Formats: sequence, structure tokens, C-alpha cells
Amino acid sequence: MSPNKHLRIGYWSLALFVTLGLVLESLHAFKVGAYVDVENETRRLMWRLAHAHGTLLALLHIAYALTIRAVPATNKKLASGALTAASILIPGGFFAGGISVHGGDPSPAVLLVPAGFVALIIALVSIASATREDS
Repeated sequence: MSPNKHLRIGYWSLALFVTLGLVLESLHAFKVGAYVDVENETRRLMWRLAHAHGTLLALLHIAYALTIRAVPATNKKLASGALTAASILIPGGFFAGGISVHGGDPSPAVLLVPAGFVALIIALVSIASATREDS
């Protein structure tokens, strides 16, 4: 994937997750029960985790795009695909896990999160090992 695609993914994701943060702040400010009531603590946690991880992964896409430009050897299909998968699975799993909460437990969709972290580790190891190839 080209650096420009990662910049696009990064900035569009950043716009999405910053907007999600604004929505969450609004739900809190207007005391929307489905978000702030005590029995919805798990939902609130899952959605905040989706916002935080999505924002950080968006920044990681931007950093990766700049890394590719600085160290072309880091432009690996495996790293690119795994980073993109992680950017969908981690915040998506957290967000979907908070949609339907049962007895304080998130929905089974939260199981996407560990798969996303495996993808993220694969991406990071692939990028880190490729930095040695260029030196």
C-alpha cells in the first residue's frame, strides 16, 4: 500500500474517532441514560476504548506513512494489511462489544479485539524488522 493510502486511512480514521469522541462527550453532557446510567458502565467503557484505540491507530497509520517515506524498506504488504486490519478489528470490536451489554458483560463482538491486537503485533514486528534491512 502506498504511503498516501496510509495517510488517507489515518486522517479519515482520525476524523471518525475524534467525531466519536465528540458524540460520547455529548452523550455525557446531556446525561443520556443509555450512556451514563450505572447499569451502562460497560457500554461507556467499551465505547471510550473504541474512541481511544481508534484515535491512536489513526495516528499510527500516519506515522507508518511517514516511516515508509523515510525508510522505503518498511513498505511491506504484510505490515500494511495487518495494520489496516488492526485499525478495523480493535476499535470495531470495542464499539460493537458495547452495543449490546448483558449483565455487565460486553457482547461476543469484543472477541474481535484480541485478533486485532495479534494483527497489530504482526504489523509492528514486520515494520521494525524491515528497518534493519535499510541500514
